[in-house]
Amino acid sequence: MRMDDSELVQNSKRGDLDSFNELVERYQRMAYNLALRMLSDPAAAEDATQEALFSAWRNIGGFRGDNFRAWLLRITANACRDQLRRLKRRPAIPLESLPFEPPAPPTSESPEDYVLRREVQAQIQAGLASLPSEQRLAVILCDIQGLSYEEIAAVMKCSVGTVKSRISRGRGQLRDYLQRSGNF
Repeated sequence: MRMDDSELVQNSKRGDLDSFNELVERYQRMAYNLALRMLSDPAAAEDATQEALFSAWRNIGGFRGDNFRAWLLRITANACRDQLRRLKRRPAIPLESLPFEPPAPPTSESPEDYVLRREVQAQIQAGLASLPSEQRLAVILCDIQGLSYEEIAAVMKCSVGTVKSRISRGRGQLRDYLQRSGNF
């Protein structure tokens, strides 16, 4: 029988690592996807996700809410913000000059469709990266992760009205970016 999140949280608070691992299994992909969209770098996203999960384990005793998913995503968003601040202090040299071999396209789509899909994904990711971090986070949580406005407000520690405003502004800026790029 599958336990709900609140039971797993209570068991985790008592030190049950298996219960916490079950929570990790449920939400690590969502946390990683959030980090990947925020940071635009798979390695940095892995680091931020690992940092967030470790922080969640260390601080599970202090969890007082009723929505573990929102709590974990808030920790993940904070880990991403920390990484972005570190990158601003110590910018890395881009490695675009290194050869890159993209994965082979899936057999169910033509090579042309695969290339077009990858180009669209890259444009959208570049557009997301151009947004201010709070707008980017709100758009990702709403449009990619599918969270409700209330859950996003819990993650971002702000009002639902602020969430709606950030999503609206972020979508508008993303739309403008994509139109300026000429591909949409």
